[in-house]
Amino acid sequence: MIKQLKSLGLAFGLFLVAPTLFAQEVLNISSWAPPTHHINAVVWPTWGKWVEEATEGRVTTKIEYKLASPLKQFELVRDGVADAAWIFHGYNTRYVATQAVEMPNLGTSAEAASVAYWRVHQKYLAKADEHRGVTLIGLTSHGPAVIQTKSALKGLGDLSGQKIRVPGGVGSLVGKALGVTAVKLPAPKVYEALSSGVADGIFMPMETQKSFRLKEVVPFVMIMPGGLYYGSFAFIMNSDFLAGLSEKDRAAVMSVSGEKLSKLSGQQWDAADTAGLAAAKEAGTTITTASADIHKKYLAIMAPVEAGWLERASKAGIDGKAALEELRAIARSY
Repeated sequence: MIKQLKSLGLAFGLFLVAPTLFAQEVLNISSWAPPTHHINAVVWPTWGKWVEEATEGRVTTKIEYKLASPLKQFELVRDGVADAAWIFHGYNTRYVATQAVEMPNLGTSAEAASVAYWRVHQKYLAKADEHRGVTLIGLTSHGPAVIQTKSALKGLGDLSGQKIRVPGGVGSLVGKALGVTAVKLPAPKVYEALSSGVADGIFMPMETQKSFRLKEVVPFVMIMPGGLYYGSFAFIMNSDFLAGLSEKDRAAVMSVSGEKLSKLSGQQWDAADTAGLAAAKEAGTTITTASADIHKKYLAIMAPVEAGWLERASKAGIDGKAALEELRAIARSY
């Protein structure tokens, strides 16, 4: 009888502590691109697996869609509606430091750009504190943007006056310098804008030929050597969620974030560009590379864009010249 009582007592004790021993935190991720997009199909799931393994199953992840528009993802995470998300910096004019990675003619893979971006951010750009209110867990850049249009281009002058979807950030400055009529809308709205005639073309990376099915609505692509520009994204987490984890699990989550997450994302942008190029060729898209003369003219047109950023960076307390030089050195030697 005494043994039975002891057994019952032990079982009851285990019942009481079980929620603590086996407690599991579900990290809800908000996303806005199609589920088939590589960020949702590969990057988030891979990172989620890393998190689960690093925390020995105590933290798992779940991707949720349509919680808010791409423009509202930061606020969604800051306010705790979602625990994590990815944002495109170009959708908000508050971001200046992040434009360092977006400058034209970087001439590297997205992986190299993303790794360099994270390192330079930690050394120089973080001083601007542009992600205050959330915890930054990764940075990435898409691959080199290309010009995608409904009609063939003979030169940059052909873009003047055309209705071109621009992304914000440096991409919008590029459009202004080239004299386009800017159409501003988030990426998920691009296909509709092109098919309905709201836009005559877009500035976006090659991956969109497949991921956003643009091969169906823009038959001409011009590649600018070195990249028309690059595009800056951040992976962010709700600071209260992170603080609510044990010290051990906080360290575990951050150990698989930062440069590791940035590198993973860059690799997938590159893979997506390769897939987009293949899809474009299969669809019969006419793909040309800008001539040396066009490229030279483009760089001359873009010089004031970089000069303007250096001035804005200085006002934000950043040594923009040193940051750009180091970012380019790391990326180009990667």
